[in-house]
Amino acid sequence: MNESVAPEADWDRAPGLLDGAKELTLGPEECDLAYWITSVAQGTLRDRGETGHHKDALVPDFLKKPGPLRDALVLEFGFRGMAEEIATRLLGHYVSIAPGVPELEFYATQLIDEARHARVFRNHLVELGQPAGTLLEDIDEMGADYRRRVLQPVVDFTLDIVRDKADFAGGVAVFAIVIEGVLAPAAELSERKWTPLSPATGEISRGTAIDEIRHLTVASTILRDHVARNPGYRPRLLEILRAGARLWDEIPDREFVIHREELFQEGMLEHADRIGDYELWPGVRMLDTTPEQRYDMAERWTDEMAEARMAYMNLPVEVLSSPGSGA
Repeated sequence: MNESVAPEADWDRAPGLLDGAKELTLGPEECDLAYWITSVAQGTLRDRGETGHHKDALVPDFLKKPGPLRDALVLEFGFRGMAEEIATRLLGHYVSIAPGVPELEFYATQLIDEARHARVFRNHLVELGQPAGTLLEDIDEMGADYRRRVLQPVVDFTLDIVRDKADFAGGVAVFAIVIEGVLAPAAELSERKWTPLSPATGEISRGTAIDEIRHLTVASTILRDHVARNPGYRPRLLEILRAGARLWDEIPDREFVIHREELFQEGMLEHADRIGDYELWPGVRMLDTTPEQRYDMAERWTDEMAEARMAYMNLPVEVLSSPGSGA
């Protein structure tokens, strides 16, 4: 344990994503460039900087062989890598319009975080046996429909606020509360379900989750403080959140997630002996879950996180509900 590393960034001491995102309080003044260099680069990423996992955390041979479990992981990490690359490009706009140095430094570090996530997700596919020479082209081809139907509407929505309107606080709300607030529980599920199957895959998900805790909590503090200083902005913020909830209600992300969860289900049952009585959440064995149950649990985690973060910001969680969203 390195005492110079903040507890929430320490590999062994950091909480899980759900607990951290619901309970921790961090601000941009704390999570500045010096924090990132000391606690993230020299803490979270110590011995894991290149691949996202320790050299002793291996990819099992069975995951390198064709089959539904490998197909599920290729789809999951391929799509996540694509999403993180897009996030990196979006964050350049946040850096350029940051209202102060603390915000500038924080979003500069988040940009690096997201670029790293994209890299380790992509390169993990090479560890699974995907050809490195055509990796980027293969991911683009594999994810073309996902990019067009799921990611592009989110990009357009975000750019309208942060680039075209130069609304920094609105952009923070979109990225943290709408985008990452919806995707983070799926990241939590990823870490839990791959940990008993692949040490390397589990560690990659663990490292990215530690980063996401920081992203969510700092953004919540930025928004809380901005509304406290500028109460007239509150209606604008609430409308952005309502629009974001409507957007996610219209995006067909479920069909993509369920498809890969069905592949995971088939592969999981083929390797039941490797999983045994491992519990995906307390009292529930992973082998006893279905694709729909796992998806629904991630949705429930989304609601729990939203309730906690919105309460922290003194905002009504109801604005994140939209007709038919189930939120």
